[in-house]
Amino acid sequence: MQAANGHPAGVGRAACATWPAGPDNLAIVATRDTDWDGVRLHVVTGKGGTGKTTVAGALALALAADGKKVLLIEVEGRQGIAQLFDVPPLPYSERRIAVGLGTRAHQGGDVFALVADPESALIEYLEMFYSLRHAGTALARLGVMDFATTIAPGLRDVLLTGKAAEAVRRKDDKRRRTYDAVVMDAPPTGRIGRFLNVSSEVSDLARVGPIRGHADTVQKVIRSPETVVHFVTVLEEMPVQETLDGIAELRTLGGIRPGGIIVNMTRPLNLPPGQLEAAANSDIDQAQLALGLKAAGLDDSANLAAALAAELTAEAKTALGQQLQQQQLDTARQPCYHLPWLSGDIGLAGLYRLASALREQKAA
Repeated sequence: MQAANGHPAGVGRAACATWPAGPDNLAIVATRDTDWDGVRLHVVTGKGGTGKTTVAGALALALAADGKKVLLIEVEGRQGIAQLFDVPPLPYSERRIAVGLGTRAHQGGDVFALVADPESALIEYLEMFYSLRHAGTALARLGVMDFATTIAPGLRDVLLTGKAAEAVRRKDDKRRRTYDAVVMDAPPTGRIGRFLNVSSEVSDLARVGPIRGHADTVQKVIRSPETVVHFVTVLEEMPVQETLDGIAELRTLGGIRPGGIIVNMTRPLNLPPGQLEAAANSDIDQAQLALGLKAAGLDDSANLAAALAAELTAEAKTALGQQLQQQQLDTARQPCYHLPWLSGDIGLAGLYRLASALREQKAA
């Protein structure tokens, strides 16, 4: 039995691919099939601090290869996308913010961005279905949106996910898709199931009528083969457990498809297994290390060797701990990708480097 992403059902990549060796890889990437052919809505979630927004931005750049047009949507109102791409704060409208990754066949396409907020989405919804833009604006000024989302929290999520679903379904006058792909920088992992399960969330609010119909339309997109949910994590116990819990939750909901596990900020320690374990156990020949440092012309080689040995031991222990966390991630049996740790301010060049990594590992 074959899954929609081309892997045998229930089976992803065997182990996370590693970041390709060499300098910062901004080389042109060849066009090829990806793990997510046919997917048009990429929902990106992750525990706070794992770099969820950064990965969403890099994924948008990677998907915009070959001249494709991609929309990047933020739903938490933090203006994280604007900060990431170093552009002015984004309004509730689609703005071009970057050019995607190039390939041998084509230049990069356009990446657009949108900050979706429930108040603006409600006004747009009232105008679209009832021609009530002015009434919607007046209601917003009266604080009706805050009242409505307090008594019916699911309404907020329906409006936000609805914006992404509308962008996925939108076509021009010639019946061509407006966007080749949509990337949603979604809420954290702990809230992702409830956020996406909008039909259930509005069941108490509206069992029939336009709101219910709108929620059902959104769910058709979210639960279709065109949508996957990617999980961003780092190789630490809490984020890894939240990732596994989030994947398990989506599977219990039925129809909402888990996507890839994107392991961010990796810093591999390239030592053979025996040497790695020896270093973690402080089994390091400091005298030999001191001789090497002295031969290199460094003074106080003995003290420097002791400091380096201690640092190597700490790094080796961390690396072994990360290997255990990777083994835990492998139990989810989802395609898995590694992104490198980048020092300092990532900047646009760093985003392209991450996008290139995603393309090389067939995540986009």
